[in-house]
Amino acid sequence: MLRKFAALTSAIAACALAACAGGAGQGQSAAALPAMQRSFPVGEDLVADVNLPKNTAGEELPEEGVGTQKNATWGKIGGFTQTAYAQVLAFPPGTKLTVRNLSKDTQHTFDIVAEAGKAPAHFPSKGPSINASGGSIGQVGYASGPINPGKSVTLTLSKPGTYLIECAFHYGEGMQDVLIVEKGAKPGPEGTPSPKPKATDPSATPTPSAPPSSGW
Repeated sequence: MLRKFAALTSAIAACALAACAGGAGQGQSAAALPAMQRSFPVGEDLVADVNLPKNTAGEELPEEGVGTQKNATWGKIGGFTQTAYAQVLAFPPGTKLTVRNLSKDTQHTFDIVAEAGKAPAHFPSKGPSINASGGSIGQVGYASGPINPGKSVTLTLSKPGTYLIECAFHYGEGMQDVLIVEKGAKPGPEGTPSPKPKATDPSATPTPSAPPSSGW
C-alpha cells in the first residue's frame, strides 16, 4: 500500500512538473493534470482524482463518462465539459483555452465548425475536418487535428461569439457542443453521465427444468 501511495505521489508530481513530448495536432502537449473531479490514470494500477484547471475543457466520448445534456436553450449536446459532465462551454474573449483529450485510448479533435446563430443548435450534416487548420486562433474554421489520449492543444479565443464545436471522429456519436465566447459568460448546467450497460450475471439465468418423467 505504501509503495502504491509513493508511486501515486511521484506520478502526480511528475505530471505536474514535466511536459511529455509527442502527440499530433497543432501545439499538442501533455499539459498539466486534467481538471475535473474524475478518476485519471497515473500508473498501471493507480488512479487519482484531480480538477480541470481554469481555462481548460475536456473532451471524450459521452459513454466514457462525460455523458450528454439536453440543454434548455441549445438542445442535446455532449462530449465536452469544463467541470465533470457535459455542458455548454463558456469563456471570456482573450482566453488561452487548453482542450484536453480525457479518453484513455481514443483520439479526438476539437473543431469550431460554425457560428451558432439562433437556438436551438443546428450542426452541419457534413463532418468537420480531421486535418489541423486555423493556426492557434479559436474561430470558425479552427481544427486541432488529432489529439492523442491524455494530450492537449491550446488555442486563443480572440473573437466574441457563440460557436458550434465538434469532434471530427465522433460527431455522429454525440460529440457536439456549443462554445460561448463572451465577457462574463458562464458554462451551462451539467448533464448526467451516460449509463453503463449492466453486466449479465450468469448465475441469474434460469436453468430449464427437466421434462416430466413418463413413469415407465
